[in-house]
Amino acid sequence: MAAMDVYEAIKKRRDVRSWFSSRQIENNVLSRILDAGNRAPSVGLSQPWNFIIIRNIEIRKKIKNIVETKRVEFYESLPEERKDKFNGIKIEGIMESDLNICVTCDNTRKGPNILGTATIPETSEYSVVLSIENMWLAARAEGIGMGWISFFDPDNIKPLLGIPENIKIIAYLAVGYLREDHDIPELEEKGWESRIGLSNLVYENTWGTPPEDDMEKALQNYRIQ
Repeated sequence: MAAMDVYEAIKKRRDVRSWFSSRQIENNVLSRILDAGNRAPSVGLSQPWNFIIIRNIEIRKKIKNIVETKRVEFYESLPEERKDKFNGIKIEGIMESDLNICVTCDNTRKGPNILGTATIPETSEYSVVLSIENMWLAARAEGIGMGWISFFDPDNIKPLLGIPENIKIIAYLAVGYLREDHDIPELEEKGWESRIGLSNLVYENTWGTPPEDDMEKALQNYRIQ
């Protein structure tokens, strides 16, 4: 079993597209990662997720083509000064990764009266996102990278994977062992975006009110070791 603690996994987690190796993921390791996803908190203990493991190369090629179409559309929408920088960013690792996982949400699972969804129905989808984060951290602890791919129209993906109309796609993930580690996210490496410091994102009691001095200092000084 992996020995990496949770804070180290959080620190080292990356949205991976460019650094996959050719090593295959053993079924027992993949089972541990999926089990981590299945142990995530879910509204009303509804477990609204399903995990579709996609190894088939032909299916993955078709999905890659769909993603590439959306990549071109996004490129064409960019101002000229951003286009060159975007061209240097890889947006998917569908074929380079060992396998793909499509994670879905069934908000009808366990009936119409799920405890907690009456006031905020979106909590079913939030639950699936928590499941994905659990998998992401478990994968990182195993030395496995994960990339969340979002350049596609879900309605174009569903027929390829046989997903029913009432089921919502939450994430399409490229998953594989890493050939190298990176200290900072790829988008930051490529100069596309940078991380906002924690102290700029925390308020106290009301929106826009900064925390008390001692808390403010703690936020500014804290770093995961």
